[in-house]
Amino acid sequence: MVCDYIRSGGDRAAFFARFANAASPGFNPDDDLYRIGLANQTTMLMTESLEIGEMIRAAIIDRDGEAAAASRYQAFDTICSATQDRQDAVVALLRDTAIDLMIVIGGYNSSNTANLARICAASRPTYHIADPDCLLSPQQIRHRPVGAKGEVTADAWLPLDRPVAIGLTSGASTPDNLVGAAIVRLEAFCS
Repeated sequence: MVCDYIRSGGDRAAFFARFANAASPGFNPDDDLYRIGLANQTTMLMTESLEIGEMIRAAIIDRDGEAAAASRYQAFDTICSATQDRQDAVVALLRDTAIDLMIVIGGYNSSNTANLARICAASRPTYHIADPDCLLSPQQIRHRPVGAKGEVTADAWLPLDRPVAIGLTSGASTPDNLVGAAIVRLEAFCS
């Protein structure tokens, strides 16, 4: 809807109805979508950030032409490098390794940790845990499913009838000692 409005204007009432909770006081799409600077939450998925930026840039090019776009659109690199490094590492791990399940450690309110869990859950059973205490036993785990609002306790999460390859990652601000404690607990479950 934003890109359509950039290209050709539109119904202001419909625009404000859709973005009532997202527009700053005094925002006027007819004036304020003329020139755009894009700065994202530092822990947003890089691929999503680039896709959004390209959509906006393309809309400005459609409206004003390629030459004008350079002065009417600017993207700022605000993606946290530690976050991007972790996302890239998880994608490579899942692509290159026969992982059976993923454990993602970090706060439930952490955007970068939630994004790591989302990347993992797209291809593997994934358990986003707040800390090692969520690893209750080889039979039970307390975790927050991707997209859910709260924790659940899952049974039979760890296959015990065969060797299991467990991938482990953590959010950028998750302390190393929590990761280490989770590894110790997982090793105890598997021995």
